[in-house]
Amino acid sequence: MSTEKFSWETTAEEAIDGIDLTGIQAIVTGGTSGIGAETARVLALAGAEVTLTGRNVEAGGRIVREIAARDAKASVRVVGMDLADLDSVRAFGRSWTGPLHLLINNAGVMALPARMLSPAGHELQFATNHLGHFALATELHGALAAGARESIVTDGPLGHARIVSLSSRGHLRSDVDFDDIDFERRPYDPMIAYGQSKTANVLFAVEAARRWADDGITANAVHPGAILETNLSRHMPPEILQAIGASNQQAFKTVGQGAATSVVVATASALSDIAGAYFEDCQRSEVIGPDDPDIAGHPRGVAYYALDQDRADRLWRLSERLIA
Repeated sequence: MSTEKFSWETTAEEAIDGIDLTGIQAIVTGGTSGIGAETARVLALAGAEVTLTGRNVEAGGRIVREIAARDAKASVRVVGMDLADLDSVRAFGRSWTGPLHLLINNAGVMALPARMLSPAGHELQFATNHLGHFALATELHGALAAGARESIVTDGPLGHARIVSLSSRGHLRSDVDFDDIDFERRPYDPMIAYGQSKTANVLFAVEAARRWADDGITANAVHPGAILETNLSRHMPPEILQAIGASNQQAFKTVGQGAATSVVVATASALSDIAGAYFEDCQRSEVIGPDDPDIAGHPRGVAYYALDQDRADRLWRLSERLIA
């Protein structure tokens, strides 16, 4: 299936039309609301067995019931997990049994107005958006490798086990500051901290794609687009949201449109061998080079530093130490 027909306007339902995910085991973090819930819904309606994770299990239960009301045969469950709490992440990862074919690292926090720390003492956006997902993926590496082997033997619909790491256009605001990740010495800035965490999400996909290629696991990063109908932007001042909307070539996306790029990268057969890339509007993005004087001013594209293999390797090794 070619991805050329997909675009900014594509919805998640359109992206998955005609795809049969029967037998696929999928995890969607942050699947209890917003684009995570929509992603989980369309995966389940395509036949996947979906596990939602989130801090709010009650909200997740409502999503499960809504999906079941639409299709009684849909297989969906919710499990509580707090990505900012590494003990919670480890407990979930170690409780998983059997193969895993699809991991969508969707959950996140954005623009926390004041510097906050995780239980392990790390800046909360970096801890939640990157370190929690890093810990989860490494805990589930064996399950993903098993899912990849199963897919190869059975000629499964995904071709490989796939990881989709949700980043953001916000990554254009900041590289990872390896000398001060937790804003201990530099002034805390909500959007710089968010941008750093979103660059980390891309770098994770780049390095996971390299390290786990021989295991049959692919990893890619996606930008869902600017979406108002989610809880993610609840900390952002209205004037910043308006500026984000004005900087985009089109208006804010719906939740269905916002989930589409995740679904395309997770399920399109044409992308089964693609790894370590960044997608937006259902297409692979152009790279913004180091000579560009205004990387943060671009309405789209992926910054060169987010795809840099040396940075990706450095972040991986640092992340292993931070979660140890």
